[in-house]
Amino acid sequence: MRYFIIAGEASGDIHGSALIDAIKDNDQEASFDFLGGDLMARSAGHDPLIHYRDMAFMGFIEVMKHLGSILGFMKRAKQAMTANRPDALILIDYPSFNLKMAKWAKGQGIPVFYFISPKVWAWKEWRVKDIKRYVDRMFSILPFETEFYRNHGYEIEYVGNPTVKEVATALRDMRCDNDFRQENRLHPTKPIIAMLPGSRLKEIRDNLPTMIAAAQLHNNCQMVIAGAPSIDDEVYSLAIKGTKIPVLRDQTFELVHHSRVALVTSGTATLETALLGTPQVACYRMNGSKRVYWFYSKLIKGKYVTLPNLIADAPIIPELLLHYCSIDNVDEHLTQLLNDSDQRRTMLEGYKKLAQILTTNDCATNTAKRIIEQLT
Repeated sequence: MRYFIIAGEASGDIHGSALIDAIKDNDQEASFDFLGGDLMARSAGHDPLIHYRDMAFMGFIEVMKHLGSILGFMKRAKQAMTANRPDALILIDYPSFNLKMAKWAKGQGIPVFYFISPKVWAWKEWRVKDIKRYVDRMFSILPFETEFYRNHGYEIEYVGNPTVKEVATALRDMRCDNDFRQENRLHPTKPIIAMLPGSRLKEIRDNLPTMIAAAQLHNNCQMVIAGAPSIDDEVYSLAIKGTKIPVLRDQTFELVHHSRVALVTSGTATLETALLGTPQVACYRMNGSKRVYWFYSKLIKGKYVTLPNLIADAPIIPELLLHYCSIDNVDEHLTQLLNDSDQRRTMLEGYKKLAQILTTNDCATNTAKRIIEQLT
């Protein structure tokens, strides 16, 4: 069968690649056209129709500035599907673009599948109406989404979470604590405070200084920063301001696993940290004003923001957002978690429950099988 897949971001390229591999395992005659990146190209055996880096427009103003290009990308995708009609269109997150493509494909009689739901439970809930109209099957990687959609009269399937497999594979291949410290020239016995300030420049500038200031209050520990691939050393040097804090690249999972506590900018890293078994404080300072906090608290629905808390529907990890992400507040939680405290023990028990909820199901394999079942 012929599949057309659309992924508009780096994360979508990762998931799209895994899905292509899983489809090929179950459909020996499969062929693919796609919008995506280098990983999908490697799996499919040819370049994308459009590379996701050319589609990476974020925010209303940037989207409006490049609206002509975006409409051009949609036109090219439609032309490609018209020329070589696919048996299925598979969409991966990226809702502003993908839901428009879903509407068009539905009108053409092409089955539409969605792998990894947009975060409609957090904002833009009105998109559920379009999903119900234009998407034949939704495959979710977050278990709480099934109930959310059910409350909107739409049944979806939880197929497993890719982070579970990624972390399990990483843990299997990790160096022991002593080797990790020796090879990175870290102190052999001092507890490590890992700092994961994010992968975007603004996130790092907003969060890393607060993380460092709080961690510096614990002289018996050593601080280590997880460097993001796309961020220059100079950015970290400006935040460090002359202190000798090592920045490790391409070792984030190992760093977190061998740390006593991690300070983590809210995002997928909070879930990774939980599955790696390291207590953490979720930090997201951005603009720390109370007015901004009030605005976002009205915009975003739900009790929690971080993935561990959302999935467990419980406050497993502390969420220090905007003006609550102060040095004193970070230090208060950090102090508790560095010690053998009730807070630390409760968090680690929460991690076990979280892993049980997520299961060990392979989401790409399950999704591939379900799509093929629907088409045959």
